[in-house]
Order: sequence, then C-alpha cells, then structure tokens
Amino acid sequence: MSWIILIVAGLLEVVWALALKDSEGFSRAVPTAIFVPTYLASAILLGMALKQLPVGTGYAVWVGIGAVGTALLGMALLGDPVQPGRIAAIGLIAAGVIWLALGEASG
Repeated sequence: MSWIILIVAGLLEVVWALALKDSEGFSRAVPTAIFVPTYLASAILLGMALKQLPVGTGYAVWVGIGAVGTALLGMALLGDPVQPGRIAAIGLIAAGVIWLALGEASG
C-alpha cells in the first residue's frame, strides 16, 4: 500500500509543479488554488509512505516521478524544448527510479 501512496504523492507533485509554473509567482488565483492543496497532499502522502519505506528510496522515487512527469508534460503542454539530450536525461532518471524501486521491492 505504501508504494501506491508514494506513486499518488509523486503524481500530485507533477500537478503542483505545473500549477506553480502557471501561477506566475502566485499572482494568478486559480493555479495558486490548485498548487496549495496538491502541494500539501503530496507532502502528506509522502510522509505516510515513508512510514513503511526507507527515506532515501521513498524520497528519490517521489522526486523522480515528479521530475519525469513534470518534464514530459512541460514539453507536451507548455512548449518546453524537446531535444535528444533532454529526452535521454529524462529516460535515465526514469530508469534510475525504476531500478531503485525494484531493488527495494526485491530486497
């Protein structure tokens, strides 16, 4: 169950990161209103997952989901540059997170 909670926390990190960008420094009400509860929910769920998971693994997976998801959606939705080096780096982050999670699950 802690892995499901951690994945949801990571997905919420993507939501709050995109809302943060769209808030333009907290000057826009709707994105700011999305940012605040998703940020809090993401942190709370991370804390819940860390009751069962090692902090290094949990935090790395949370950040990795957020980084990969935000980078991909930034390219797909916000016009962030799509370059081979960026795609490769995102792939390496994703591979590292998966490797870390699988290692933890089997250990």
